[in-house]
Amino acid sequence: MLNTRAATDARHSRAGKDAMIYDEKGNALAQAESFTTNASFNNNNYTPLGQNRELEVNNTVGVKVNITEIVVLDGFLFNKLMGAIAAGESPVMTFTGVIEGRNGSQERVVYRECIFSGDSDIQNVSTGDVLKRAFALHCNGKIDNKKKLTI
Repeated sequence: MLNTRAATDARHSRAGKDAMIYDEKGNALAQAESFTTNASFNNNNYTPLGQNRELEVNNTVGVKVNITEIVVLDGFLFNKLMGAIAAGESPVMTFTGVIEGRNGSQERVVYRECIFSGDSDIQNVSTGDVLKRAFALHCNGKIDNKKKLTI
């Protein structure tokens, strides 16, 4: 066996129970069923004279935050969304995503200056299912990896 270190040992893998997302005041968004953040790199293509290969150079990167919450009460994100609709302008929010490691370490990432972007649910109802709301946000501010997960 070439990999004797086993850094990807399944005993150290994490599940949803080991993660949480917090608002800018440090309050847990306890109704959250899931959250995802994605970085989208937008490159420019070019082909120099005399070459038959298309090349890319980095241009911009966008970060999206998606949060799905279980409808228990009109929570933080729903109230922010309804206020944004009434005011005609999105509030600016900060979130912290945290994953707890088995050894007490944490992965802690801060997403600053997030605003609503794209589609967010007001009411999403279907028979026989738990009611949920999905919120889509775009992160305009600096993203900080405050702590790193270790094994």
